[in-house]
Amino acid sequence: TRTGTVRALEGVGFDVRAGEILGVVGESGSGKSVTALAILGLLGRGAHVRSGTAIFEGRDLLRLDEAALNALRGRAISMIFQTPRAALNPIRPVGTQIADVIARHEPGADLRARVVAALRQVRIADPERRMRAYPHELSSGMCQRIGIAMALACAPRLLLADEPTTGLDVTTQAVVLDLLRDAVRARGMGAVLVTHDLALASGYCDRIAVMHAGHVVEEAPAPAIFARPRHPYTARLLAAVPSAVEEIDALQPIEGALPDLRRADLPPCRFAERCDRRAPDCDAGVLPAGVIAAEHRVACRHPL
Repeated sequence: TRTGTVRALEGVGFDVRAGEILGVVGESGSGKSVTALAILGLLGRGAHVRSGTAIFEGRDLLRLDEAALNALRGRAISMIFQTPRAALNPIRPVGTQIADVIARHEPGADLRARVVAALRQVRIADPERRMRAYPHELSSGMCQRIGIAMALACAPRLLLADEPTTGLDVTTQAVVLDLLRDAVRARGMGAVLVTHDLALASGYCDRIAVMHAGHVVEEAPAPAIFARPRHPYTARLLAAVPSAVEEIDALQPIEGALPDLRRADLPPCRFAERCDRRAPDCDAGVLPAGVIAAEHRVACRHPL
């Protein structure tokens, strides 16, 4: 930016396994969506990845040129974007947009048949008629199903879903997430579900990575995160979720705000200034990614 460099992500690391959904959760501004966009090389002009790797099937995505990335996007790795209607071209029929993805990666395919099959997979009734519709003629929930159909059309091995239920009612959210879960299980692909909704993540994710201010502060199987969070930030997040408490008076808001990531004096733990467990050694050197239990890592010197 004009006023300094924003260190949006720092030391972010996790793996995604075939047949599982990894939930990436945290407050707005914690770096969840930026992480997904960085993996696919879709960051804006002012953003740059200065170091690190993103290994997919033995290849470092961060070192590939645009042509190599384009060959992977939509075929091996697909993304479902946060705002379904905005992600679609408003002046082209939705079926044509799905066909474009298929034609790009599979020349010679029977496009009409493939588009109809893709729409049926996401449980859209009368796909022959719906494929001729424009985005403005469809509900937000229907547009999100179109986005999922487009993402799954070429059978990717990795799916990135960036807040796929934003702006949808509760019933439609469940339909959309059921579709994602069923596709992951049926195809054996890996999926990353970016969300700020911990209740949603608890119902659909196998593992959880908790992000705060560009750091992954805790990663564990979903049951372990919700049964016994070990990072103070994770515990605070859970305490702020209405479904996690019995009475409304028990809700505990997280005090303070995310730190300014342009600061040159950011502490090693970016949650330290909001944490009631802060001690002098929290400001000493890089935080370790401590192993608490099997598959449970916490970046904290004084875990719960």
